[in-house]
Amino acid sequence: MEHISASELANWLSDSSKKMPFLLDVREPWEYETCHIAQSQLMPMSVLPLRLEELDRDAEIVCICHHGGRSMQVAHFLERNGFNRIINLTGGVHAWALQVDTSMPTY
Repeated sequence: MEHISASELANWLSDSSKKMPFLLDVREPWEYETCHIAQSQLMPMSVLPLRLEELDRDAEIVCICHHGGRSMQVAHFLERNGFNRIINLTGGVHAWALQVDTSMPTY
């Protein structure tokens, strides 16, 4: 598993010459409704094991949560299940709100 900071992810997403990663938000629906990174897809941690077949095993997947703890657990789970290109967003959406999009609500 790799780790990426909010500013590094923002730079990646703004670089049209790079292939975009799959942004996997593993928080609960109410959290996602409060704030989320554009183009991220919600798949709560609790249902992820039931939906693994929906994920592309060859894609670069950035795991996202509130502060980075749940997403790190999910990243480890994905690696144990054969996913090899997993990246954890250090600091989660909270770091994104502080470092990249200061208009994003925090909770």
